[in-house]
Amino acid sequence: MSRARQPPLVTGISPKEGAAWTKVTIRGENLGVGPADLIGLLICGHNCLLTAEWMSASKIVCRVGPAKDDKGEIIVTTKSGGLGTSTVSFKLIRPERIGILDQSAVWVDEMNYYDMRTDRNKGISPLSLRPSNPLGIDIDKGKIPQKDLELTFPGMSGDFTSENFSATWYLMENHAGSSFEQLKIAASNLKKQAAKKNEGSLAYVKGGLSTFFEAQDALSAIHQRLESDGTEKVEGSMTQRLENILNKASNTADTLFQEVLGRKDKADSTRNALNVLQRFKFLFNLPLNIERNIQKGDYDVVINDYEKAKSLFGNTEVAVFKKVYAEVETRIDALRSLLLEKLLQTPSTLHDQKRYIRYLSDLHASGDPAWQCIVAQHKWILQLMQNCRDEYVSGQRVGAGAVEMEGDTRPSALGRLGHTASLKRGGSLPTPQSSNWRFETPQQVQFVEKLSDVVISQLPNFWKLWISYVNGSLFSETGEKSGQVEKSKKNARQRQNDFKKMIEELTSRLVKLIRGALLPSTLPQGECSLYGGWGSKTELTGTWLTQIIHTVRACHEALSALEIPNDLLQAIQDLLLDLRVHCLMITLLHTTEDVKRLAEKEDWVVDNEGITSLPSQFEQCMIQMLQSLKEPLEIKPGEINVLQLDQVQDQAAELSVGIMKVFITSLDQMSTKTDGDISTSLNITLDLSSPDRFAGIQEGFSPTSEQRLLIILSNCQYLERHTFLNLADHFEKHGFTGTEKITRVSVDAVRQLDRRLFEAYVERRADPIAGSLEPGIYAGYFDWRDCQIPTGVRNYLKEALVNIITVHAEVFTVSKDLVPRVLSKIIESVADEMCRLMQCVSSFSKNGGLQARLELCALRDAVATYLNAESNTSFKLALDALPQLHTGADKKLLEELLNKFKSSMQLQLTCFQPSSVQPVKR
Repeated sequence: MSRARQPPLVTGISPKEGAAWTKVTIRGENLGVGPADLIGLLICGHNCLLTAEWMSASKIVCRVGPAKDDKGEIIVTTKSGGLGTSTVSFKLIRPERIGILDQSAVWVDEMNYYDMRTDRNKGISPLSLRPSNPLGIDIDKGKIPQKDLELTFPGMSGDFTSENFSATWYLMENHAGSSFEQLKIAASNLKKQAAKKNEGSLAYVKGGLSTFFEAQDALSAIHQRLESDGTEKVEGSMTQRLENILNKASNTADTLFQEVLGRKDKADSTRNALNVLQRFKFLFNLPLNIERNIQKGDYDVVINDYEKAKSLFGNTEVAVFKKVYAEVETRIDALRSLLLEKLLQTPSTLHDQKRYIRYLSDLHASGDPAWQCIVAQHKWILQLMQNCRDEYVSGQRVGAGAVEMEGDTRPSALGRLGHTASLKRGGSLPTPQSSNWRFETPQQVQFVEKLSDVVISQLPNFWKLWISYVNGSLFSETGEKSGQVEKSKKNARQRQNDFKKMIEELTSRLVKLIRGALLPSTLPQGECSLYGGWGSKTELTGTWLTQIIHTVRACHEALSALEIPNDLLQAIQDLLLDLRVHCLMITLLHTTEDVKRLAEKEDWVVDNEGITSLPSQFEQCMIQMLQSLKEPLEIKPGEINVLQLDQVQDQAAELSVGIMKVFITSLDQMSTKTDGDISTSLNITLDLSSPDRFAGIQEGFSPTSEQRLLIILSNCQYLERHTFLNLADHFEKHGFTGTEKITRVSVDAVRQLDRRLFEAYVERRADPIAGSLEPGIYAGYFDWRDCQIPTGVRNYLKEALVNIITVHAEVFTVSKDLVPRVLSKIIESVADEMCRLMQCVSSFSKNGGLQARLELCALRDAVATYLNAESNTSFKLALDALPQLHTGADKKLLEELLNKFKSSMQLQLTCFQPSSVQPVKR
C-alpha cells in the first residue's frame, strides 16, 4: 500500500551549529500538512518534537536538545509521508563544564548550566517558548497603517505577549488577506496547541516516572531499616540520630567549604551585577554617550536616546536607575541651554534656526523657542541697520570704496558738452562712465545700497521663519504627536499683531534711515539726531538720486515677492514718492546751474544760418535732463504719477520756466559784455565751405559788441522758431504738464530780449548814419536858396550809402535773415532824418529844389528793396516839401543825373539787389 505523499526531505537548517537549546529553522520539502501531521523530529539523534513548531510544509522551527552525538542529521517523520531523509547536518557545540570549585573568567550562561550532581543539563522548560506564529498559518500582512490601528484600538496592542493584547488588531495586522478556510485551520491549530500544553505537564511527569519510583524504593528501604533497628535506644530514636549525623555532616561541610561557598556567593553577586550592567548598559552608558554626541553635533542621536531612556526609566523606582537617569536629565538640561544659545546666536541661517527649534521642541524645552528666535532676529536686524548708518556717518567707511570729493562731484551736463567746440545741432552726446566711478560714489548712495542689502538678505529669512512658525512646519513627527504643532499655531495666532508690529518697525526704520540721509527735513525734530547726521556730506545730484530710487524699488520688489501685505510696505511706497519728487526738483535745480554755465562755452562760431552751437547745447542739455528723469518719473505697480500732483506740477513748471529764463538772461548778459570781457582766443570765423560767404572777417578778429548783438539776435530767432518748440514736444513726451505755459513764457521772454537787442543794434548803427546827414548837407556853407545847377549827387549821400552798405555787410556776414529786418529799420531812420531836414528848410531856389529832389530820389531808389511803409511815408513827405518841377528840361536833367549816379555806384549798389538777399531755406 503506497502512501499518498512523498517522504519528508530536509534541505537546509539555520544556524548549522550551536549549543544545546539553540533555536533553529528547518527547511525542506513535504514536511507535513499541518502541526498534527508532524509525529517525529530528530536532530543529532535527540528527539526535538516537544519544542517543534510547524510553520508550513517547507518550514519547521524548534530548539536543539542535549543530544549525545556531536554531529548528525535532521530526520523528520510525518503521518502522511513517513520517515524522511536529510541532505544537511547539524553540529552540536559542547559547552565547557565548570564545577562549583572551579574559578572561571568567562561568562557562564545561567540559562543552561551543568549540574555535576545529576550529570545533566538544566534547560528552560519547553513550555515557556513563545511561538512567533501562534496561528500556524502563513502570515499575510495587509496595508493598514499603524497609525490607523492605534486610533481604532486606543490603549491596545497587537503583540500577543502584551497584557493589552487585542486579537482583532493582531488579525488585521498579520492576516488581513487570509481566507476564511485558513482562519478555520488557524482556530484548529490553537485548540491543538492548548491541548498539547495541557498534555505537556503530564508528559513531563511521565518522563520522570522512573525517578519517582527510585525515590519511593529508597524511602521504603530506609523505613524498613529503621524498623528493624528498633525505635527505642538510649541515644534516642533512629531518626533523631540520623538527623544529628546529618547536621554534624552539614556543619563539617560548611566549615570545609565556607571559603569556596563565599567565593561562590561573590561570584553569583558579580554575575548578577554583570547581568544587570549587560542588560541595562544603554542607561549606564547614556550620560557619556550624550556628552560625546553633543561634542560631535549628533543632536538627533542624543534626542532619540533620551526619548528611549525617558520612556523606559522616566518613572522608575530603582535607586540606581533614578540616579543615572537624574544625571541624564542634567546633561539634557545643559544641551537645552546650548541649543537655545545657538538658536539665539546671530548671524544664523534659516536652516540652522529651524533645526535648533526642532531639537528644543523634541527635548520639551520650556517657553517658546521659536518666538524667542523671532524676537532675537528682529532685534539683530534693527541693530544691523542702525550700525550701517553709524559706520557711514562716523566716516569709518571712507576707505571701503568711497572717496570724499571736494565740491560738486556730479557728472555735469555742461562737462559732457564741453568736449567739443564744433557741436552741431542734432548731434549725439557720448556719456562714458568713469573708470573710477565706484570710488567717486557718494557715501549716501553707498549707505542706501548697503542698507538695502541688509534688508534684502535678512528680512526674507525672518518672514519665512514666521510663516514656518504659523503653519507648524518647524516641528518633527515627535512634536506633532505631542501636540506642539497645535500649540505653536495657537501661539502664532495670539502673537500675530506683535509680529506685524515687528515688520512695521523694520520697514519704518529702513525708511527713517534713508530719509535721514537724503530727506532730513521730512523727519520729526526729535528723530533727526538718531537717523540724521549727514549734514556735512555733499548734496546728491539727480543721477545719484535716480540710482537710489532704483535701489529702493528693488528692495520693495524683493519684499513684495515674499507676499508681505501691502499695508506693511506702504511706508516704503511713501518714501519712493518723496524721493521721486525730490529727484525731479533737484534735477531741475541743477540743470538751472548747468544752463547758467553754458554761456562760458560760447565760441561765437556761426554756421551757414548764423547760429552758434549754444542753442543746440541748451537743447541737448534739456533733453538729457528729461532723459535722466525717465526712471524717477516711471510709474511702477502701486505707485502714482508724481506729475499728477498739483503742487508738483506747479513747482516743476515754475522751475522749467526758470531754466528757460536763466538761459535767456545768459544771452542778455553776453550781449552787454565789453570787448575786454571776451577772450581773444574766441575769434569769429567763417564757414569757408559756404559759397555764400566772403572773407570780410579774417581769422584773429574778435567779435565786436555789434557783432555779438547780431549773433545773439540770430540765436534768439532760432530759439523761438525751433528750440522751444522741440523742447515742448520733449516735455509732453515725458509726461510734463503745463508745457503750453512753459513755451508761452519762454517765447515772450526771448521776444523781449530780441526786441531790446535789435533796438540797441539799430540805435548803434543808425544814429551815426543819420547824424552825419545834416553836417554833410550843409558842408561848405551850402544854401538851398543860392546854389548852382546840380551836376550830380553830393558826397555826403554817397558816404551815407557806403555806411549802410557796411552795415549790410556786417549783418550779411552773420545771418542773411537779419539783413532785411536791420536795413529796413536803419533806412527808416535815415529817411525820417532826411524828411526832417527837408521840412526844416524855409525855402528852396529852383536849383536847390532840383538838387534836393535828386539826392532824395537817388537815396530812395538805391535802397528801394528795404523800404517799408514808414520809409515811403518819410520820403513822400520830404519830396512834398520841395518845389515841383514844371519844365521838361528839369525833369530830363533829373533823370540824367540819377542814371549817372546809378551807373557810377553800380558795384556798391549791387548788395541792395533782391537776388542777393533771399533767405536760405532751413
